[in-house]
Amino acid sequence: MAEGRCMKCKKSIQIKDPAEVVMKNGMKAVQGKCPTCGTKVFRILGKA
Repeated sequence: MAEGRCMKCKKSIQIKDPAEVVMKNGMKAVQGKCPTCGTKVFRILGKA
């Protein structure tokens, strides 16, 4: 599972329902939700 930082909870969490997306600039990222508060979490992975 992907790990990210929830800005609302202010802690590192395991992203719930992670989905890999490609941003407009070609970089990959993981998008999902925080399991605690349900806020959208977004983590940039890079070009790799």
